[in-house]
Amino acid sequence: MELAYRIVAAVLALFYAYAGGKKVAQSREQLQPMMGWVDRVPMPLVRTIGTLELLGALGLILPPLTGIAPWLAVAAATGLALIQVGGIALHLSRGEARLIGLNIALLATAAATVWLGTVWR
Repeated sequence: MELAYRIVAAVLALFYAYAGGKKVAQSREQLQPMMGWVDRVPMPLVRTIGTLELLGALGLILPPLTGIAPWLAVAAATGLALIQVGGIALHLSRGEARLIGLNIALLATAAATVWLGTVWR
């Protein structure tokens, strides 16, 4: 189970490091083609979401790797799942139900990571 956790957590961490890094570093105009929702969300909130995604990515990898506070990995995966719940709610509120496929996949992956994180200990 530990190997399964490491693989799923690594894939999830790579995705969130990329997406979070873009939200933190790029302007609204640069994000707009990939993330249409940034037009109605204040940039400080977009930056906060990006920062939380980056911290979540680190939280998935560092605690199990170092052996320090491994429960933080489960907390990070839970936080990333909650970010996707918010993303689904945002898309639905904008009438973009067709766009929630990625959010659902990321939510399911984060939930699987929570489950694997509780099993491998």
